[in-house]
Amino acid sequence: MRSMLLIVASFLLTILCWGIYGPVLHNGQHDMSTIGGFARMRPFVCVGLAYFLIGVLVPMAILAMKGEKGSWTMSGIVMSLIAGALGAGGALGIILAFNFGGEPVFVMPLVFGGAPVVNSFMTIYLAGKMREIGPFFLAGLVMVIMGAVVVMTCAPTKPKPAAPAADAPAVAAADAVAPAARPSLGSRSTSYALLLASIATAIVCWGTYGPTLHKGQAAMMHSRLRPFICVGMAYFIIAVIVPNLFLVVSPEASEYSFSGTMWSLLAGAAGAFGALGIIMAFNFGGKPVFVMPLIFGGAPVVSTLITTKVNGLWGEINSFFIAGLMLVIAGAAMVLVFAPKSHPPAPQPVPKPEPKPVEEEKPGAGETGIA
Repeated sequence: MRSMLLIVASFLLTILCWGIYGPVLHNGQHDMSTIGGFARMRPFVCVGLAYFLIGVLVPMAILAMKGEKGSWTMSGIVMSLIAGALGAGGALGIILAFNFGGEPVFVMPLVFGGAPVVNSFMTIYLAGKMREIGPFFLAGLVMVIMGAVVVMTCAPTKPKPAAPAADAPAVAAADAVAPAARPSLGSRSTSYALLLASIATAIVCWGTYGPTLHKGQAAMMHSRLRPFICVGMAYFIIAVIVPNLFLVVSPEASEYSFSGTMWSLLAGAAGAFGALGIIMAFNFGGKPVFVMPLIFGGAPVVSTLITTKVNGLWGEINSFFIAGLMLVIAGAAMVLVFAPKSHPPAPQPVPKPEPKPVEEEKPGAGETGIA
């Protein structure tokens, strides 16, 4: 019972942290841009710095002072570094999606709806249990996806501004006569394709993150801090060193403003604590095929509700939007209940000792002629 409560508390921490990740990062990107729109590299650097602080420096200090079970292994280091690279790739996908016109209210449900499908199938494939997938498990995955799509399409939006009155100033009339040039169809199609590609990148990276991290943790004898350190190191390389080199070669119209930096650091901290929640859930006995779909089912609910609250859209929430949220939660619950279970290995029969051959009776002393 205690172990189950710890597993639930761990993945609830991840749901909360990853739920606020998108809206907070969105604010950081906006506040760092100098020409409107959203910055890309500098918010990514802040996310990497937060991961380095929380995922490398703090765990190393704890290991030095208290130690922990487990040990460093080459396979565990490699798998955990790959997991960190996948996490950083997913974060970059989210940043690019916002940069190409996406909004948290539909980007995050799409990512959190698609990632568990990738995650679950990869986990089941690695465990060699593809043939054990049942119809209810598949129905749960479909419900998660459908719920995410409904949330995206029925999410509340700000009402469009009213048309200018007949007695509007002459400037407004002139603008109505000669409207600003709109982007061409080709540019809009390209931007839309880049938006979808960015979302797909986040889905694939974050969908494969959990199983990869679980393998790294298992290879380190179920250590909690060691794989977390590797994840933080991968983030530091991909999200701090590489973007700074990119900014030197190709500067972007952004700056490290106080509010933008704070929002981006907070987003990175939320992502790091979310990763820690996953590691803790695994350590307390949770399995990726259960834990990850629940996280990806709950996080978009938190993300969308926060976005609607911040934007003052509570009054715009409709019944279809609520139904989509309920569909996501119900689908995640079905994934939990009907996921293929791992069975303990059957006990091997104890071999019976072979009977000793009966030794022939040796002849007596008289028979040998010895006195």
